[in-house]
Amino acid sequence: MVHLLHPSRVPRSLVPPDARSDAQGWRVVQEEASPYPLVSTCLNVLIANLEKLCPERPDGTLCLPEHWNFPQEVADRFLGMLAWQGKLTDKTASIFQGNQMNLKQVKIQKAKISATAFIKYFCHQKLTEVDATAVHSDLPVPDIIRGLCSSSWIQQNLRCLLLDSTSVPPNSRPLSFGQLTGLRTLSVFNVCFHSEDLANVAQLPNLENLDISNTQVTNISALLTCKDRLRSLTMHYLKCLTMTKPQVFAVISELKCLLHLDISGHKQFRSDLAFHLLQQKDILPNIVSLDISGSSYITDRAVEQFIQQRPAMQFVGLLATDAGYSDFFTAKQGLKVAGGANMSQISEALSRYRNRTCYVKEALYRLFAETFSVHVTMPAILKLQKNCLLSLTNSRILMDVPFDRLNAARFVLGWLFRNENPKVRTMAVSIVSILALQLSREQVTQLHEDLFMAIKELLAIVKQKTAENLDDPTLLFSLKALWNLTDESPATCKHVMENQGLAIFIKVLETFSESTIQSKVLGLLSNIAEVRELSTKLMTEDVVKHISTLLHSKQIEVSYFAAGIIAHLTCDKQPWLLCDLRRSALLRDLHATIQKWPSSTCKMSALVTYRSFKAFFPLLGNFSQPAAQLWALWAMYHVCSKNPSVYCKMLAEEGGLQFLCDIQVDGQANPQAQQIAVSILQDFRMHFTSYRRFPLC
Repeated sequence: MVHLLHPSRVPRSLVPPDARSDAQGWRVVQEEASPYPLVSTCLNVLIANLEKLCPERPDGTLCLPEHWNFPQEVADRFLGMLAWQGKLTDKTASIFQGNQMNLKQVKIQKAKISATAFIKYFCHQKLTEVDATAVHSDLPVPDIIRGLCSSSWIQQNLRCLLLDSTSVPPNSRPLSFGQLTGLRTLSVFNVCFHSEDLANVAQLPNLENLDISNTQVTNISALLTCKDRLRSLTMHYLKCLTMTKPQVFAVISELKCLLHLDISGHKQFRSDLAFHLLQQKDILPNIVSLDISGSSYITDRAVEQFIQQRPAMQFVGLLATDAGYSDFFTAKQGLKVAGGANMSQISEALSRYRNRTCYVKEALYRLFAETFSVHVTMPAILKLQKNCLLSLTNSRILMDVPFDRLNAARFVLGWLFRNENPKVRTMAVSIVSILALQLSREQVTQLHEDLFMAIKELLAIVKQKTAENLDDPTLLFSLKALWNLTDESPATCKHVMENQGLAIFIKVLETFSESTIQSKVLGLLSNIAEVRELSTKLMTEDVVKHISTLLHSKQIEVSYFAAGIIAHLTCDKQPWLLCDLRRSALLRDLHATIQKWPSSTCKMSALVTYRSFKAFFPLLGNFSQPAAQLWALWAMYHVCSKNPSVYCKMLAEEGGLQFLCDIQVDGQANPQAQQIAVSILQDFRMHFTSYRRFPLC
């Protein structure tokens, strides 16, 4: 099993790597290999144990212990991590009430908190920045503004407000930002924001940076009100604009202080506004950054002439256009280009457009084409929008490249049950089947509803493919994903059983005779058998009949997993007293079958991995059931001999050595079991002579 380097779910760095200056990714590798800051580790522990450490008020909300006080920087980071991990609720947000937490930056992206909680717990603080991107509809834009305006200090000192993709109720027109006089940066991307709202915002005395992308603005003439102070204007996908081009240019030409202008288009709205802008000679004299990606009729010559007339330019966005291919863009010193002509431009595009789906897709298409001629690994490239690269279904990327696998799993699970395209579904299940092995038990638990919805979808896929008698890659990937997701996850196993999983798997075994399918079904049934409260549900005539038959399979991996199910099911005598099935006959059959197996060091086509040996310990300690004990020893020696550095160490750290010692010295133990126990202990001594803290018999 692969262990993650960094279990934290907070992004390590907001600074994107430069693929040109760090082509081989030495800085990226060094960054990913270094430990997380101690403060982040401590805050992660605090978040995981918040309800244990914080007292509960009579109304059910939490409060900090009286003697706790957080410095402002730590409080800001703590809030951001709490929101990022999806644990910021009305109950947990209450710890910010009072003065024990001094906040300046409120980052509550995608949080589900009420307007009452936002106002009560945050708006008494001396805030300078608020990021409420995509918060739940329980906290709409009017309530955010109302809360912020309730503090005279915030009115005068709030500098940055990000409201991207935040809801606006239909009866709350217009929006009133006028009291936030200190505001310098405002983003209302993808918000129900109209021309009258723009008129209100344009009167803010300190406004310098404005993003009105994908809004309902039809007229930008109100920007003339702030023409002497506006430095950055982003109007990506401004699809409702009704002004003529001369009218638009008349406004833009008055924005003499403007340094950044974004009039990029969209695949559903390809405008020629940028084409005509490039023909203007006396416009935007001080511009240093121009984004015209996704625009129509753009040529290299037109862009070159525009830049040559404005030598201070440092960036131009040209993705999804016909420009960016001439030598000019490579030779021009100090100019960054987001485009698709080469790896450098693609890298810049992935860095800048991480929140624009249409551009990320375009950049990935270009990247995929470029990788055909790449013969070396480039970590700096892989780090940019790396979760989207999973769409390439490259197992090496999924297994070896360091990235936040938990968020990647969330992304792909959502992809799985929201997309009906068969090819996309096949890619999704293949990715899930690999990522599931990469996640810790705690991380699998954190997937919550996304995981349960995905389980239903995976079971539905298996049921459909079985009904069609179609053993295609989608079926195999779905079974593998279910197998890996149920590994040491009782909640997932329970959810599988509650959704008629057992009946589906029996039907699979009745329909297909291929060993690759049989081993995957038996593997996930083995995971269910390890859960004591669920194992009795497997003790049916149909299940036992199939398991008994497959125990004698000529394919060792099929026989192995069938044996594991029998070993776990027969571990406890009591449930068998209530049914007509013969436990003793199964155990005799199990013992006779294991005697016929090759050495434990043999190779199996199905990859066997374990997160822990703890499920084996009840079998190892059960001397009254030598057949099950023998299977557990055979299984442990199989993986220990294949990967001793992982599994011998795991055995010692989990306290398994004592079981082996007991078997070795017990006079009543099975001789074959004693021999395997001795072999495992010898392997441990060979590979871990320096581990003196682990006692040996």
